[in-house]
Amino acid sequence: MIEQQKYCDVCEVFNPDNSVVEMMKEKKLDDDVIYELSELFKTMGDPTRIKILYALKERELCVCDLSELLNMSSSAISHQLRILRNNKLVKFRKEGRSVYYSLDDDHVICLFGQGLQHVLEDR
Repeated sequence: MIEQQKYCDVCEVFNPDNSVVEMMKEKKLDDDVIYELSELFKTMGDPTRIKILYALKERELCVCDLSELLNMSSSAISHQLRILRNNKLVKFRKEGRSVYYSLDDDHVICLFGQGLQHVLEDR
């Protein structure tokens, strides 16, 4: 019978490298930046919002297009779009009686694209 080696996910001896710790403390993010970043990821953590972002990654769409595509009411889509807009993930423009949404900028495209690539890389 072969014994399986057990791995521990913490150091067996507590011996931090103080020079590394000090260097990392100098690079530490401000709490307000950490909060904003956590809010960004929390916003992107909703499946409906992910579906909206994925659709908008392809092209600009109006609220009724998104409503039909995702089989949701316009008010439910608008609610999710408002959250995305408040977190600077999408922008809109009004044309006549229609409101068109698109991803806010290249950062959003890259962030979403890299996240998707990360999830799909082992499939």
